[in-house]
Amino acid sequence: MQQTINKEQESSTNISLNDEVLKIFAKMPDALKIEVLHYAEYLLNKGIAKSSDVAIAGDDIPKKKYRQAGTMTGLILMSDDFDEPLAEMQEYMY
Repeated sequence: MQQTINKEQESSTNISLNDEVLKIFAKMPDALKIEVLHYAEYLLNKGIAKSSDVAIAGDDIPKKKYRQAGTMTGLILMSDDFDEPLAEMQEYMY
């Protein structure tokens, strides 16, 4: 069910919402008020950052660098018997 709100109702809703928030906030202990204040500032800054990100259309976002296979080819030397079983492990094999 969708509800439409006209301009007069919107302003009265904002006022009553502000009053409700202030009533609840007034009942909180000071330590909790500080946490709520920090969270409200975080949400406000997050909203501002998102709106500014949309405005620049992601031009400043760095591209992800992918690893390229085979760049160390020939730089690491392994012995010829690298894949051979170790003598110390003979008793554990078949």
